[in-house]
Amino acid sequence: MAEFPIIEIKGVDKVFKLQDQTIHALAGANLTIAKGEFVCLIGASGCGKSTLLRIMAGFEQPTAGEALMWGKPIDGPDPTRGMVFQDYALFPWLSVRDNIGFGPASRGLPRSEVNAIADKFVELVGLQKFASAYPHQLSGGMKQRVAIARVLANDAQLVLMDEPFGALDAMTRERLQDELLEIWERTGLTVVFVTHSIEEAIFLAGRVVVMTPGPGRIESDNALDLPRPRDVASPEFNAIRRALGAKLHSHHGKKAAA
Repeated sequence: MAEFPIIEIKGVDKVFKLQDQTIHALAGANLTIAKGEFVCLIGASGCGKSTLLRIMAGFEQPTAGEALMWGKPIDGPDPTRGMVFQDYALFPWLSVRDNIGFGPASRGLPRSEVNAIADKFVELVGLQKFASAYPHQLSGGMKQRVAIARVLANDAQLVLMDEPFGALDAMTRERLQDELLEIWERTGLTVVFVTHSIEEAIFLAGRVVVMTPGPGRIESDNALDLPRPRDVASPEFNAIRRALGAKLHSHHGKKAAA
């Protein structure tokens, strides 16, 4: 692991006040991520995965503890940390090219430079034929490619993905998993990816971080010594799936018994 990590989460607690309720989403979460890693967060619904991702993005502040990027506190959103959501969050009135070029344009870059950046990332995600199309004319998989390209075009060093393929059909999901890995390998990006799917996590990640049910803690941090490309039917893959599944299900059992 690199000496100076891109992300450090140190003893992070997060408490939300909801009407007369207090929700303890995270408790003493610790996580370090090196530049260029692909890390998946898995855990039951309500375990704080998305909250932790939003703290890394700067959308939420910790109640206690520290969230750092390159050793400096994360005190708000920043283009170097791009977020990709399950629902795409595209601008419906902008074309594919203009959605992708939105960040560079909003930074005041010349139009010729914005167009060059947009075209580069349109090509990276294979949407040249749809550059002038609008979101309502695209499939779910295409919309998610635009969302990923928009983050990359904005000079993101860290891409935070909150179940980005969760709403897609199985075939589209598999194709986008392959495409995401190809983009990650070509660009050297750092990716933190939240998923409910153990199989998806093992297929994509170099490390799989298992979180306990809320209040969320890091239960285990599992480095995957599995060559790429990965075969979901291989004995090695399925041995890891069983081991991670046992860790997740043990928490369900504890919570039910509590």
